[in-house]
Amino acid sequence: MTSLHHTLTILGATGSIGVSTLDVVARYPERFSVYALTGASQIDKLFEQSLQFKPRYAVVLDDLAAESLRARLHAAGSQTEVRCGEAALIEVSTAPEVTAVMAAIVGAAGMPPTLAAARAGKRVLLANKETLVLAGQLFMDAVNASGAELLPIDSEHNAIFQVLPRAHREHPYAQTLQDVGVRRILLTASGGPFRTRPIETFDAITPAEAVKHPKWSMGRKISVDSASLMNKGLEVIEARWLFNARLDEISVVVHPQSIVHSMVEYTDGSVLAQLGEPDMRTPIAYGLAYPERVDAGVRALDLFAAGRLDFEAPDYDRFPCLRLAFDALRAGGAAPAVLNAANEIAVAAFLDGKLPFNGIPVLIEAVLADCVTDCRAETLADLLAADTLARECATRRLT
Repeated sequence: MTSLHHTLTILGATGSIGVSTLDVVARYPERFSVYALTGASQIDKLFEQSLQFKPRYAVVLDDLAAESLRARLHAAGSQTEVRCGEAALIEVSTAPEVTAVMAAIVGAAGMPPTLAAARAGKRVLLANKETLVLAGQLFMDAVNASGAELLPIDSEHNAIFQVLPRAHREHPYAQTLQDVGVRRILLTASGGPFRTRPIETFDAITPAEAVKHPKWSMGRKISVDSASLMNKGLEVIEARWLFNARLDEISVVVHPQSIVHSMVEYTDGSVLAQLGEPDMRTPIAYGLAYPERVDAGVRALDLFAAGRLDFEAPDYDRFPCLRLAFDALRAGGAAPAVLNAANEIAVAAFLDGKLPFNGIPVLIEAVLADCVTDCRAETLADLLAADTLARECATRRLT
């Protein structure tokens, strides 16, 4: 087989996914080249990445950052051109030279360029949750219409992708899961740092405790989502769209060791699982090189060292955010967009010390009750309006 060469745009190059992607890319200069790198706040890191990987473009969000980065790159003799703003993000995601886009911008800001890449028929390596949570139907319609390749990068969705029949993972809307002999998808969750902590002490949880994930190294917002299990709830919504799954075909299984990254149960009684060290370079390398596999620099899984694998049912009293996500998916329409936006405001308030940890689901539930009936979900503009309305409602409730 002749190895494919990909020219990449990395949306969110300075975050943990972006950094891990560049680590894999650096190992295979003959297979991967970088067309554009984008970043928002870590301009020093973007500068260093631009010097190392020599992208044609570096994209930032505001004019001041662009001026500063432009001057520094010029002084260093770099040929990288600095662009600014959302339109530039879309341009570098749809450029004819680009064959693959790593979509790793956190939050709703990552959605427009990711959707644009799908409409342009690119290979989309999806690490941005909001694209499917806010606009799952619209996004999958775009993928199906353009013939884009969609490869999920979340470790759980990537695991499911790997163990589904190839025909379904590549064309999930050509048939149902039932048609290919799948009974259900089993999404694993670590349970986060508070899996066994007494519920009565949840109001005393500090941001420092919540961002200390026991297995994964992630950003602050996603670490809090993992602690509340909202992250898993958002993944349930994503799985529904990625794999054309009904709600009753998705189950969550708590697995503290984070070695089994997810499973697929077949109608013949087989359960296929993907196992590995908790290292995001594995799913990233899989997405970059698919359908081949390459060495990602990840250490081999030592099952003897792991010793045991535990599984338990999720506790919805302990983690009401997970229940809220299932409820939003069941309600449909703009409910997942409202859930996501309310959660972003709630987590930011918690990290700023303005909301207790157990206040996060309380605020989200209140915003869902306030907003959902007022929101349309026909177009991307409708869903972005629902996102804005939910943020305003959540912020108002905090004051």
